[in-house]
Amino acid sequence: MKDLLKRTWTEIDLDRLAANVDIIRERANGRRLMAIVKADAYGHGDGVIAPELCRLGISFFGVSNVEEALSLRRAGVSGEILILGVTPPELAPTLAEQQLSQAVFCTEYARSLDAAARAAGVRVKTHLKLDTGMGRIGFRTDDAAAAAEELSAVSRLSGLKVEGIFSHFSVADALDPDSEAYTAGQQERFDAIVLRLQKEGLPLSYIHLQNSAGIIRHPDPLCNLVRMGISMYGLSPSRDFDGLLPVKPLMEMKTAVAMVKEIPAGCSVSYGRTFISERPMRVATVPVGYADGYRRALSNRADMLLHGKRARVLGTVCMDQLMLDVSDIPGVKAGDVATVFGSSQDAVIPVEELASLSGTINYEIICGISRRVPRVYFRGGKPIETVDYLLP
Repeated sequence: MKDLLKRTWTEIDLDRLAANVDIIRERANGRRLMAIVKADAYGHGDGVIAPELCRLGISFFGVSNVEEALSLRRAGVSGEILILGVTPPELAPTLAEQQLSQAVFCTEYARSLDAAARAAGVRVKTHLKLDTGMGRIGFRTDDAAAAAEELSAVSRLSGLKVEGIFSHFSVADALDPDSEAYTAGQQERFDAIVLRLQKEGLPLSYIHLQNSAGIIRHPDPLCNLVRMGISMYGLSPSRDFDGLLPVKPLMEMKTAVAMVKEIPAGCSVSYGRTFISERPMRVATVPVGYADGYRRALSNRADMLLHGKRARVLGTVCMDQLMLDVSDIPGVKAGDVATVFGSSQDAVIPVEELASLSGTINYEIICGISRRVPRVYFRGGKPIETVDYLLP
C-alpha cells in the first residue's frame, strides 16, 4: 500500500459497503441490483469500489458516460454496464466492442446510433429511456399509445438491440402528499407503456425504475432490476428518509493540523477580514480548502472535530487552508488529525450537516471532493489500499 502523505484525505470503509449492499439486496426482494458508480463512484473511487462490488456479487453497473464505462473496463469489471447519458453515435463501434449498453432517449438519437452501428457492421445493446415526469432526456409518455408505437419502431432498427426499458423518479425522495402523488403518477405512466410493449411481444430483459428512494418506498412488481446509488454509499436520499434504511456512510474526511498559534483580541483571520477576534484565542491552521471540495460557503459556519470536540471554522475558507478555533480544546498540536466529516471519539459531524450549511445536498458534497484528495480504503479496521490521483 502507498504511504499516505497526511495532508487531507478520505477514509472509505469497505466492510460498510458490504453491509449496505446486503441491506439493499434484502429490501430489493429478489430483484437484481444495478450499482450506480458514476461520478467516480460518487467520489469514492470507481477503480476500487466497482471491483469490490463485483466481489460482493454485483454484475450490473450504471454510469453517466462512455469515459466512466471504459474506466470500469480498465479496472477489470467484466459485468454489464449501462451508460445512462448520451454517447456520440460515432462511438457505436466502441460500445459494441466493449459490450456496453447505451440509453436511447429519442427517435432522432436512436436513428443516428443505428446508422453508425450499421455502417460499422455492429449492433449496440440499448435500454429505452422514458421521460415520465423528470423533464430530462427520454421519450415523452403523455400519450401511452403513441409512445408505445414510437418505441416499437425504434426497437425494429437493425443496428440496435433493445434489452431494457427504464425511467427515473424526480421526487421519490420526498414524502409530502403532492410528491407521493407525483411519484405514483410517474410509476403509472411507466407501467402503462411497459405493459403495452410486453403485449406487443417486445422482449425486455431489464425493466427498471427504482432509485435508492424508490427501493425504500416505491416498489414496482413490473420491475426486475433496481438501481442502488446514494444508499449504497451509506447516505440517505433526503432528510425525509433519515432512518428508513439502516445503512452507514462509507466515507470520512480527515486533515492534519499544520500549525497552532495564539492570537490577541482584535486580530483578523483570513481573506476579507470576515472574522476578528474579540478575545485572545488559540487558532489551528489545517491544509484543506475549497480546492479539496470544502466549500467556501462553510466560512465562519461549520465545525471540525479535534480530540472528539468541535472546533469552529474561523474566517473565510481559502483555496488550500482554513483556520479553526481550538481555544477550548487542550493539547492541540501540529500533526493532530482533524475530522472534516465523520466521527472522532464519541462526536460525529455527518456530511448532511455540511450540506445543510452549504445550501446543498449530501450528494454534492461527496461528489465534490477533488481528485487531489487521496482515498484510503479500509477492511477489518485496517488500511488496505491508498489511491492518490496525483502521485504515480
